[in-house]
Amino acid sequence: MRDFRFGFNVFDIASGGDFAERCRRGERYGYDVALVPDHLGAPAPFPTMVAAADATERLRVGTLVLNAGFWNAHLLAREAATADRLTGGRVELGIGAGHMKWEFDAAGVPWEPFGARVERMTRTIEELGALFGGDGYAEHRPVAEYFGLAELAPVQRSGFGGAGPPLLVGGTGDTVLRAAARYADTVGIAGAYQVRGEPPGTFRLGTAAEAAERVRFVREHAGDRADGIEWNVLVQHVQVTPDRRAEAERIRAERMPYMTAEEILDTPFVLLGTEAQIAAQIRERRERFGFSYVTVHAPFLDVLGPVIERV
Repeated sequence: MRDFRFGFNVFDIASGGDFAERCRRGERYGYDVALVPDHLGAPAPFPTMVAAADATERLRVGTLVLNAGFWNAHLLAREAATADRLTGGRVELGIGAGHMKWEFDAAGVPWEPFGARVERMTRTIEELGALFGGDGYAEHRPVAEYFGLAELAPVQRSGFGGAGPPLLVGGTGDTVLRAAARYADTVGIAGAYQVRGEPPGTFRLGTAAEAAERVRFVREHAGDRADGIEWNVLVQHVQVTPDRRAEAERIRAERMPYMTAEEILDTPFVLLGTEAQIAAQIRERRERFGFSYVTVHAPFLDVLGPVIERV
């Protein structure tokens, strides 16, 4: 059974000093990874990751997750290798297929069917592995040497088949999770499901039964790799409360109409209760689902922080 790791997502930067203190506070709580999503209107992933590493002693940094549709593999390889070197080998690279249509529209990137977006993601992962593990742009080396350029490779050689930093792939659909089973060191079981019949971006939380089925699905497709996979859960809501059921009823009424209170209490994507109860839920969900890498959104950094030492 894997040891626990804890991460927090970063959605905003008020100032450089404020951001550095937030990362240091996370490190003091016992968080292991500072993570940056890849959304328009949010901080750019790679400079934010480097700043988080600079502000802390041991905090690893990563993306949760990059939108593969936004990236050219060659330019992404350069960003990732640079960040890995600047952070002393603390980068973890999370990649997904993208799911917010409005972002594609705003960025002028064609919105493709899900299968095509996953195919693009898979191709990007394969190209990154080749770029990380190859001999660079050998055919252009004389020109590069003339200008004093050197090949840039990541420090880490654990992910991408031993060629680059650790790779996380996350999602809910069969196609993306098949890719995760084949390539990823860490598989993220996403908690947000598109509501059928509603516009893209209308989500509901996954249930405990759905999470368990998704883990089984990945394990079946991972074959011999299954026991080596780390399992990540992105928790969508954390609340310390003496009355778990009353809080679940409130959340259902205000934010999660597609779920029952019992489903909210049982889903691995929500943590409710006293600090001791939340710690027990985290341990139980590692036993039940395999989730040893627990990530929360930035607003819950200080809510979960005191619980970490209990786990």
